Amino acid sequence: MVSIPRVVIGAPASGHGKTTVATGLLAAFARRGLAVAPFKVGPDYIDPGYHALAAGRPGRNLDPVLVGEELIGPLFAHGSHGASLAVVEGVMGLYDGRTGAGETGSTAQVAGLLDAPVILVVDAAAQGRSIAALVHGFRSFGTVRMAGVILNRVGSDRHEAILREACEEVGTPVLGALRRADAVAAPSRHLGLVPAAERRAEARESVDALAALIESSVDLAEVMAIARSAPPLDAEPWSPVAAEPVAGRPVVALAGGAAFSFAYAETAELLAGAGAEVVIVDPLRDTELPAGARALVVGGGFPEVYASELSANEPLRRAVAELAGSGGRIVAECAGLLWLCRTLDGAPMCGVIDAEAAMTPTLTLGYRDAVALTDSPLAPAGTRVTGHEFHRTTVHPRSGLLLSPAGGAAWAWRGADPEGFATANVQASYLHLHWAGNPGFATRLLTGL
Repeated sequence: MVSIPRVVIGAPASGHGKTTVATGLLAAFARRGLAVAPFKVGPDYIDPGYHALAAGRPGRNLDPVLVGEELIGPLFAHGSHGASLAVVEGVMGLYDGRTGAGETGSTAQVAGLLDAPVILVVDAAAQGRSIAALVHGFRSFGTVRMAGVILNRVGSDRHEAILREACEEVGTPVLGALRRADAVAAPSRHLGLVPAAERRAEARESVDALAALIESSVDLAEVMAIARSAPPLDAEPWSPVAAEPVAGRPVVALAGGAAFSFAYAETAELLAGAGAEVVIVDPLRDTELPAGARALVVGGGFPEVYASELSANEPLRRAVAELAGSGGRIVAECAGLLWLCRTLDGAPMCGVIDAEAAMTPTLTLGYRDAVALTDSPLAPAGTRVTGHEFHRTTVHPRSGLLLSPAGGAAWAWRGADPEGFATANVQASYLHLHWAGNPGFATRLLTGL
């Protein structure tokens, strides 16, 4: 059983201010000396970066689509260990989940799996008494326990009074009201907010401003009381330790830094739990792989933004190509795929894959139920996974993998051409995977190194 105060921050739709409120709550409670555990519903990588900055511990994802609903409680218990409060930021609208799958993957589903109360954040900029109908509708639909509302983008004292009176009509407590505040705005670009890892100083200032805003605008004592109303959760903490870790402590390089900031915290934990010595390498700064590295894992991020800097790091590009050529294992997804290509927007990359990558105005987005087509260091052919695709780039193959003409496509899923590249020692594709839902990945990658 897990007894930790917890609250879910939801909204009627995207853009209402969930990240503002969740990050501000984390930072405000952390200022008070409370150990706070941050979570994000869904496959988002950017919001957890701001959560981590606010809380001082990793921001983690809770995604029933990627890991299965049976792991949500255990992953929550693992990520909240030692904390006095957990704040879970929702995804999209409260009841929005995987397309065509009802409540699956939604904030409401995760709130139910965690038996956690929900606070609804509502953008009230263009609303008056009609907010009562909206709030009443969300309270009446579904089974979540809505404990209160936080109003966002309130225009004046008079506007706030109208909104509070309307919410009182339908018996919903107003826990706070936020006015517009330019100091807490974070810049955006083609895939959403600019990650905190790319703007550390400015992001820290934004988080501090959010803490101050929440402290002055929200009844923190009432939020804590709501969080404490959550009953004990029947869940055993998830463990990343493999049943039989490999021997020898093989060194695995894990790409990080501003260009490759998209990674689930559980990936490094699973690698370490399977017996690896995990060493972070920043392709924008480091000119060589860690000493003795026999494997490299590269997650997502924004290599297209840093193409010139990545290209200029010729020693590391050469080291990655040599690792692949010597039989070392490489697993790369999305941004990592682009970095392994011959070029990215014309700039030379690692050249492990004989393909050219380029930006495109088209957004490719969604969950994918995939099957592995080719044996790889990640999975044998025939392995079925659920992943997530999110990018505005394309990859144009020339002859396939430079180092193994016998390689094949990595994955296939319904309605799309075979995707990615795979050989016995390299796998690279657009598919983002949560390794907690596929714990055998880490052991397979390390076995025999």
